[in-house]
Amino acid sequence: MAIAEKVKQVLKGGEFLIKNSSPQDVFTPEDFTEEQKMFADMANEFIDKRIMPNVERVDKQEPGLTEQLLQEAADLGLLGAAIPEAYGGMGVDINTESIITEILGGAHSFSVAYSAHTGIGTLPILYFGTEAQKQKYLPGLGSGAIKAAYCLTEPGSGSDALAALTKATLTEDGEHYMIEGQKMWITNSGFADLFTVFAKIDGTLFTAFLIDATAENVRLGAEEDKMGIKGSSTRQVFFEGVKVPKENILGEIGQGHKIAFNVLNIGRYKLSVMTAGSAKRACHKSVAYANERQQFGQSISGFGAIKEKLAEQAIRIYAVESANYRTSQLLEQKKEALVAKGEDPSIAKLLAAEEYAIECAMLKVLGSEVLDYVVDETVQIYGGNGYSEEYPAARAYRDARINRIFEGTNEINRLLTVNMTLKRAMKGQLDIMAPAMAVQKELMGIPDFGGDDNNDILAADIKAVAQAKKAILMVAGAAAQKLMKQLKSEQEIVMSIANMMIEVFAAESALLRTQKMIAVKGEAACSEHIDMTQVFISDAMERILSNGKRAVCAFAKGNELKMMLLGMKRFTKYPPYNSIAARRRVAAKMIAANKNPF
Repeated sequence: MAIAEKVKQVLKGGEFLIKNSSPQDVFTPEDFTEEQKMFADMANEFIDKRIMPNVERVDKQEPGLTEQLLQEAADLGLLGAAIPEAYGGMGVDINTESIITEILGGAHSFSVAYSAHTGIGTLPILYFGTEAQKQKYLPGLGSGAIKAAYCLTEPGSGSDALAALTKATLTEDGEHYMIEGQKMWITNSGFADLFTVFAKIDGTLFTAFLIDATAENVRLGAEEDKMGIKGSSTRQVFFEGVKVPKENILGEIGQGHKIAFNVLNIGRYKLSVMTAGSAKRACHKSVAYANERQQFGQSISGFGAIKEKLAEQAIRIYAVESANYRTSQLLEQKKEALVAKGEDPSIAKLLAAEEYAIECAMLKVLGSEVLDYVVDETVQIYGGNGYSEEYPAARAYRDARINRIFEGTNEINRLLTVNMTLKRAMKGQLDIMAPAMAVQKELMGIPDFGGDDNNDILAADIKAVAQAKKAILMVAGAAAQKLMKQLKSEQEIVMSIANMMIEVFAAESALLRTQKMIAVKGEAACSEHIDMTQVFISDAMERILSNGKRAVCAFAKGNELKMMLLGMKRFTKYPPYNSIAARRRVAAKMIAANKNPF
């Protein structure tokens, strides 16, 4: 009962826009338990001792190597960490699972094999399988005895998954289905034992099937020659009259979209967590190389241009990491609340991801784009050596690029962020319109030009985040009111609003984390964390202003446009701030530590 009462106060999905969070309610890396730190140490040691020394062999797809490494990960409990104990797993909570996932995100191509197996390869069975299917497959998936792949994408259906052409036809005896079709970009397909395959029964009923990879008439194409993640097995899979027992239907007939889309929610969240882990490793390399590389008689880390790059890497990682673990806690609390009401823990986890689908979509964009920024600057810090395959920057750069395409492109996820928010508002699940109307009313009033009497060092940041939310409500509310159903097709406007939402969620997450840290350690011990938070929020306000102006100029005119542009300026104000000095302080800490210590 205590858990349920506690969770009643937790924000619902998307409510961050209209309600405040308490710093004490967020989970941060500073809150890791000793057990969670042990999991982190184990995962880091596995990467350092088993993956990185073999990373080139993995990239060359040395036969059997990835499978061997997956088995070693399984032996450590890393494949079955999130599988319930009843099925041979460890049943860790979502926060602990996130810690493991983040660290393994830094394992280059191996991280793709790992995430495909533990995510889209395992979760559909955990969430939607019958008890017999769970008993049959989950223990092997956790132990590494069964390797999994997920077959959704087809040559003619990428983002439009429901346009799939693969067909399933019931046999005359009524006991089997014949599967005919072609899938592409299938991760782990070269060595998988089990495929989750989506097909349309009678060409219409989108349904998932579990298919043994050794079944007759399953054929694999050649390994794809990819830009990055070269060590990841990626092939086309052909089903040329594959006979599948009807008990291998996963979930309900015609309900395959529920499996495909719901698994994507948690997959998007996990991708953000993994990209943060990859970004951290790239940042560590950037600092170490900048300290080592001598030019003009000194280490290049002594130059302001390099200090700015190092600091900005750390600042963006700090923001996305804060947002990730904030969301991890929301997912865990929602799951606990549902379990307290009698829901099965696996279904509770699925429903929690559905509740925070907006946050998951935002994080997928944020994490993948932060990683792209970090690896791009890593190459730049390495200079000419960054372009050489003899150094680690090139691999990090190539491997990062896929993340803006995985789990739905970033464009799709931006559109989903706003569309899901507005859809929930229309259904009455999220009270967006009343606060939006209040903001419009405020616009007609006299602006508050007074100073802030709050002595809190982060007072200006607290106010800035609150005001930025008003900017989003103003733009989104006016766009929805003006364009109505047409807004969905105005993708440029929608993506600008999504950018504003992502910036605010990241800024507030960093702010909450730093506030919580200050309450425990005091301001002096958190000086660089305060710097990182203030730099991020200062810059975020500029980006929010830019996106808001672009959106309103696309649908407003005359006096309405003037009023909204004045509103954007009012709601994105931030006091003059010396971000150069702040970045230098952050960089100094990194240079002294010879890594990213935050």
